[in-house]
Amino acid sequence: MVIGLILAVTPSPYVIEKPGPVYNTIGTAEQDGERVQLISVSGEPVYPTEGSLDLLTVSLVGNPDNRPSWLSVAAAWLDPNQAVIPLESAFPPDVSTKQREEQTQAQMVNSQQDAIAAALTSLGYDYPTILSVVSLPDDSPAEGAIAAGDQVVSVNGQEVADITALREALTRNGVDDAASIGIIRDGAGETVEVTPVEAGEAVVVGINVTSDYDFPFEVTIELDSVGGPSAGMMFALGIIDTLTPGFIQGGEDVAGTGTINQAGEVGPIGGIRQKLIGADQNDVDWFLAPADNCDEVTGHVPDGMTVFSVETLDDALAALDAVRIGSDTDALEQCPLG
Repeated sequence: MVIGLILAVTPSPYVIEKPGPVYNTIGTAEQDGERVQLISVSGEPVYPTEGSLDLLTVSLVGNPDNRPSWLSVAAAWLDPNQAVIPLESAFPPDVSTKQREEQTQAQMVNSQQDAIAAALTSLGYDYPTILSVVSLPDDSPAEGAIAAGDQVVSVNGQEVADITALREALTRNGVDDAASIGIIRDGAGETVEVTPVEAGEAVVVGINVTSDYDFPFEVTIELDSVGGPSAGMMFALGIIDTLTPGFIQGGEDVAGTGTINQAGEVGPIGGIRQKLIGADQNDVDWFLAPADNCDEVTGHVPDGMTVFSVETLDDALAALDAVRIGSDTDALEQCPLG
C-alpha cells in the first residue's frame, strides 16, 4: 500500500508518447471554436477533394516541470500503444519547456512554408526564394563577415536559390579553402570570404538561415495546435490535391508523416510507431512513411496496413497514384513488415 502510494506520487525521469489527434489536410479542423478548412487557396482555381490525406501527431505526457509518476510510466510500459522515453530525449537539459514549445511552433510555421514551396514546385509554379540569415551560433566562422538580416545569394559565384543549394555549394567548397559568399546587406550587394568548418557530416559557415518565399498566390494553412516539422509532406500533398482536378489518392483514406523541403525531399520524424497506431485507430489502410524511419516501422505495421517507403514527394505521389488506379502496389518501395 505504502509502496504503491510512493510510486503514484514520485516523479520519474521519463515522459510518455502516445497517439495524438489525426487531422485531414484536405478537410477541416476546429480553430477558436469554429470549423475551418485546413488548407485554403486564394487567387488560383481549386478543385473538390474526397477521402482523406491525414497527418498524424504524437501526444507527449510530461515535461521537466511536471514529470509523470513511476506508476504512470509502469502502466505505459505495459501498454503497446504508448512509448516511454527519457526526459532528456524530448527536453534537452539546456532547453526550458517554454523554449521547446516556441521551437516546435517555429518549426511548424517553417514546415508549412516549405510544404507550400514543395507543392508549388512540383506543380511547376515559379516563385523567388530569399535566404535570410536569422542568427549566428557562438564561435561562428562567419562572425564579422555575415550578420543577422543579411540575404545569402551565391557561393563562389553560383546562385543559391534555397537551403539545399547552399548546403551543396558549401560541401563542394570543402573546409580547406575560403568560400566567396555573395550577400545583400541593407539593399547593397557585396562578397565576403568565409572558410567553412565541419559540423558532424555537414560543411557549414556557421549561419542559421531561413527561406522566405514570394508565392504567386496565397495558400493558407490553419493548424495552430500542432508543433514540429513532421506534417510537411502531408501538407504538400493536401495542397497538390486542392490545386489538381480529380482526387490524387482516388478518394481513399491515406495517412502519412515526414518533413519536407522546397526540393521535395522527405525527412525522418519521431514517434513513428505511435503514428502508425493513430492511423490504425482511424481505420486507415495506406500509410506514407519516410524511408529513414523504415527500421522503426518494421515489425510494428498494423494488420491490413500497407506502409510505403518514400524519400521524395514524387515517391509519395507515385504511391497515391497506385492507390488511386488500384494497380499493383507491391511494385512500389514498402517498409518491410518484419
